[in-house]
Amino acid sequence: MSEKSRFERSVLLVTGGLVVAAVSAAIINPPAGETSVPRASLEVPRVVVGIDGRLRLPAGLIRVRGVGTAAESLVGGVSVAALNDGHQAHNMHTSNALNQTFERLGYYLDMIKTGEADVPRLFLASLPTDLGQVREPKQRKAIFFKAVLPLVLEVNDEILADRARLKDLRDRLAGGEQLAAVDRLWLIVLAERYKVKRGDLKSLAARVDIIPPSLALAQAAEESGWGTSRFVREGNAIFGEWTFAASKGIVPRGRDIGKTHRVRRFDSLLDSVRAYARNLNTHRAYRGLRAERRRMRAQDEDLRGRLLAATLSSYSARGAGYVSTIRTIMNINKLNHLDGARLSESRPARESVI
Repeated sequence: MSEKSRFERSVLLVTGGLVVAAVSAAIINPPAGETSVPRASLEVPRVVVGIDGRLRLPAGLIRVRGVGTAAESLVGGVSVAALNDGHQAHNMHTSNALNQTFERLGYYLDMIKTGEADVPRLFLASLPTDLGQVREPKQRKAIFFKAVLPLVLEVNDEILADRARLKDLRDRLAGGEQLAAVDRLWLIVLAERYKVKRGDLKSLAARVDIIPPSLALAQAAEESGWGTSRFVREGNAIFGEWTFAASKGIVPRGRDIGKTHRVRRFDSLLDSVRAYARNLNTHRAYRGLRAERRRMRAQDEDLRGRLLAATLSSYSARGAGYVSTIRTIMNINKLNHLDGARLSESRPARESVI
């Protein structure tokens, strides 16, 4: 046997040995069944991260930088500040503690309605479970609105960011420009998200648009029992959306025999608001809302929640009665004055968050 042949044989033997060793190691210590991901971490003190890597904030506050979280918006990226290990959640499970935080930050709805102040960038992962125990109705409603409003504005900001990029790409295409591959891919993903045909940018523009805060807040109040319903406590579901996936929903008590629907649960309130906006922007039952909103845009009008509410008779089996209830909530609480609200540019000081 030549020296070259002996060398090649030695290489094959060594390689075979390494393969056998690797297979044996895999059998003894099999890899994890799922891919692990880095834990999202928060800058806000006294927040709990569960052992599964998910945030556990029964009524804690999340501070978000950039555009959205969980890559929900197709513009921008994730920039969630970090949490030091060992922090615990203290007293943020109560409505009283949350209300004290709002007051310490100078967060008052009257100032927001008059435009004297912007809305703090405070995002609750879930509502206090004792919200229904707040005796004063006015205070209970104020806590609810102040908790949900930042979430609605955040989701609207995400949508507006996507809408702005969509308009830019439409203008560039109209000018004969060849889009880069990343922009073409972005349009494909956006079209799939909003359930329109690829390349139908006109229909896409009609769907990628915001929901007026007055309308979102009124529906959230009605659908969640002002934040006190079982579905809110167990699944952060503030808009009563249905699902037929057993793993993603909560069975309603008294559900009719033969029915299989559940109320969809969410990991956070922000996810619930995102799903609500996407539902109104994509479901065929709300084509009327999108058409009326498109008309307002075409005539350069402000988007008015009261007018859009008239298109939501399909949201509930109560039909016109439901629309009347939503409008009553909007009128009594003067929610139309919140349609011009916006999130503050600066983030709250670290010491102002419990």
